Amino acid sequence: MSQPTRPTPAAPEPAGWAAGGTLFAGVLLFVQGVIGILQGIAGIAEDDVYAHVGDYVFEFSLTAWGWIHLVLGVVLVVVAWGLLSGPALWARAAGIALAALTVVANFLYLPYQPWWAVIGIAIGTFVIWSLAHTPSPDDLTT
Repeated sequence: MSQPTRPTPAAPEPAGWAAGGTLFAGVLLFVQGVIGILQGIAGIAEDDVYAHVGDYVFEFSLTAWGWIHLVLGVVLVVVAWGLLSGPALWARAAGIALAALTVVANFLYLPYQPWWAVIGIAIGTFVIWSLAHTPSPDDLTT
């Protein structure tokens, strides 16, 4: 007696507005990277661009913040390019890791630019959710 064949389960379909999440996450990472590069250049060029805060637990010099934003921005642009050119697994994993790092950096940056830091935290959180939630194209074709 032969074994009955089981139907293969269908690949999970992304939920409604999350279907284009990887593309949108790539665009958000790219924009956040470019803005990070500009923030970095401004912080390195002039030390009085950002407001000086009093005694803060996570205090860095503004030049150090400039270099942090510049380097992180360049890496974000490279990973975003990887996501936009075809969502490879390395780009998704790096995007999640860098978005988490960006959320932490923006939290530490709160005293200098509070509104932009909160916006950066929200963008990073959405990028993490989007890249972790949306199935990869390989999952949809199997």
